[in-house]
Amino acid sequence: MDSLHIFAPATVANVAAGFDILGFALNAPGDEITIRKTDTPGITIHNKTEFASMPLAPEKNTAGVALQAYLQHLGSEHGFEITFLKKIKPGSGIGSSAASSAAAVFGANELLGRPLERKDLVQFAMQGEKLASGSAHADNVAPALMGGFVLVRSYNPLDLVTIPVPENLYASVIHPQIELKTEDSRRVLRKQILLKDAVVQWGNTAGLIAGLFKGDYELIGRSLQDVIIEPIRSLLIPGFESIKTAALQAGALGCSISGSGPSIFTLSTSEATAQTVAKAMQQMCSQQGIESEIHVSPINTQGPRIVQ
Repeated sequence: MDSLHIFAPATVANVAAGFDILGFALNAPGDEITIRKTDTPGITIHNKTEFASMPLAPEKNTAGVALQAYLQHLGSEHGFEITFLKKIKPGSGIGSSAASSAAAVFGANELLGRPLERKDLVQFAMQGEKLASGSAHADNVAPALMGGFVLVRSYNPLDLVTIPVPENLYASVIHPQIELKTEDSRRVLRKQILLKDAVVQWGNTAGLIAGLFKGDYELIGRSLQDVIIEPIRSLLIPGFESIKTAALQAGALGCSISGSGPSIFTLSTSEATAQTVAKAMQQMCSQQGIESEIHVSPINTQGPRIVQ
């Protein structure tokens, strides 16, 4: 085939205590692209998204940069044409740039006969993240490409670990309609932290991983605590503490900031609870005078897929 229509999922990064090393994929929303292999070398980008503009020059587009890195690695002279229909709003905190980069390298890899495994594509999608935020982090692009929960054990060398997804685990995400740029969210972070805070954070990260492996929902809930990043970034999200309290009172296992924000995520043990939690968060957001969008989704264990 010379053309494919690709869906790539939104993602939640950090997952409370797992700053830059942990993320998971959602079933919805997700970005869609049509990617076509051409006889002429080079990358051409088109945008059919109504709510968002984007750079059309490949070297300024996250997906274009990721695809260029992939083609350079292969030494490929193939050209590609990408048409975007984005469903994830840029700056939402649920992996908009990651989904675009993941979709591009996944689609090209499919059209070229799958010369690389999905895990091997992450390093190229990370270049799109570097363009978007100034940091080549993998906690969005890894789950966007591999599905499920993914732990970044190491960046140098890149070492990715897939984590089992317990049955009936659902995510609720609320996106307050405020603008919060990733680079601004990273700029407010402290360069140094107290050892006692690091110890608490390590315990929560390890507890969350153990809870996912064991399917221990109570352990997952106890471990969804971030004592380093959330206290700072939450100040950039109006009404965060009230929204979090409403989510926990509605039955969520835990609640924290999705990626760099402003979206807020929760995990629950059923779809019904996740729906209740989402409505409670949205109601609290409305009381703050802020419009919002909500998404309720099981964990996506597939990653990108070809849409017929």
